[in-house]
Amino acid sequence: MPFERPFPRPFTVSSIREHAPALPGVFGLSNSREWLYIGEAENIQAALLEHMVSAGSAAPHQQPTGFVFEVCDRARQAVRQASLMHEYKLTGQSQRPSQR
Repeated sequence: MPFERPFPRPFTVSSIREHAPALPGVFGLSNSREWLYIGEAENIQAALLEHMVSAGSAAPHQQPTGFVFEVCDRARQAVRQASLMHEYKLTGQSQRPSQR
């Protein structure tokens, strides 16, 4: 099952602060062509802001331009992350996009 709201918001500091909650859940980073990373966090907003800081060192084709998220309790995060990674074919993901 894909993300509840699959259309990404802009991957900018202002958009993250405005739209991403400081709650637990899963999130995805994408560019105009593909999903780059699907992660889980205790604080979605903080995790996205951390990715924003590290995104500058990514290769241009690996630069995130959008994000999506779902709030879910901590007990479901790993299962939901695995399901989303399978859905979007990110089976080999082990690092953040800026660390590839």
